[in-house]
Amino acid sequence: MKNHYHVIGISSSGKLLQRVAEKEGVKVQAVEMTRRISPWKDLKAVWTLYKIFKKEKPLIVHTHTPKAGTVGMLAAKLARVPLRLHTIAGLPLLESKGEKRKLLNAVEKVTYACATNIYPNSFKLKEIILQNQFCKENKLKVIADGSTNGINTSHFSTLHFTVEKKHSLKHQLQIKEEDFVFVFVGRLVSDKGINELIGAFAKLYNETNKVKLLLVGAEEPDHDPLKEDTLNIIKTHAGIITAGYQPDVRIYFQISDALVFPSYREGFPNVVMQAGAMELPAIVTDINGCNEIVINGQNGILVPPKDIHKLYGAMKMLMEDVLLYNNLKQNARSMITSRYEQNRFWNEILKEYKRLENNLK
Repeated sequence: MKNHYHVIGISSSGKLLQRVAEKEGVKVQAVEMTRRISPWKDLKAVWTLYKIFKKEKPLIVHTHTPKAGTVGMLAAKLARVPLRLHTIAGLPLLESKGEKRKLLNAVEKVTYACATNIYPNSFKLKEIILQNQFCKENKLKVIADGSTNGINTSHFSTLHFTVEKKHSLKHQLQIKEEDFVFVFVGRLVSDKGINELIGAFAKLYNETNKVKLLLVGAEEPDHDPLKEDTLNIIKTHAGIITAGYQPDVRIYFQISDALVFPSYREGFPNVVMQAGAMELPAIVTDINGCNEIVINGQNGILVPPKDIHKLYGAMKMLMEDVLLYNNLKQNARSMITSRYEQNRFWNEILKEYKRLENNLK
């Protein structure tokens, strides 16, 4: 985008923001934004963003994440920014109930009302937005075939790692060659279905100990924590390997046989695309985003969310049905490269920016 526009990146402060500045060669500015509901801090963020927008006079403000969307779109509306774009990459409010759900619904509607254009990152998410009447359909558009940023399929490729490097990591993690390895990549929180995953895996391991579960991601005890029983099993189970947060997850896909991703809610999960590009079949929940990337019986298996028994059954079937496994694996990469290549997605976003810009003239 910096080849076509003067780009300023805004997020909360920290090393990641500075890394973006250095990697992308763009100006960045820190504005503190919390993930939690915090009226005073949120108003402060709106005021700070408003002052930035009045000074910079941007043509486009494009926000991502629920909180950045709310404060960013409100500030951009107040500053009379012509094009106020918000990408929806999931709706955390779907797991909320009662008064909290009513409050989050109201906030969502304010965000959409302040935006000129809304971009759900999947077609199913667009349907959910319409069902909840958050905005009219004429504001909504899915870019290309969905996702938030596409995927660099050259980067996520099995060609980057030697057999020796794979064997070395397997040896380090005490994974035997005969082990069937399921991998989960993501935050270790309840919303990602980790409680059910641990239950399903423990049942499977009781039947055969030639199976491992590799967990790649950090715990978040202060945000949607796991059950105590789940945490205890993770710490003590002989078949469960925890790798923690990893900045580069590719080799962990490379030493695995299948992705298992039983999340309750998603927008358009990068992990599922990444695993597919690395030639892994996937077991995912039948929720928006996941059920667009994975076509049941073609490159993976769909299971209902929060269902330990169906999840266990799918894991068992993938291990035991060699013909099914090989068919799914054979299709995995091509079904990603044909639909979600990153450069294609970037070009479609640029076309959308130019279309909106021309409509203002």
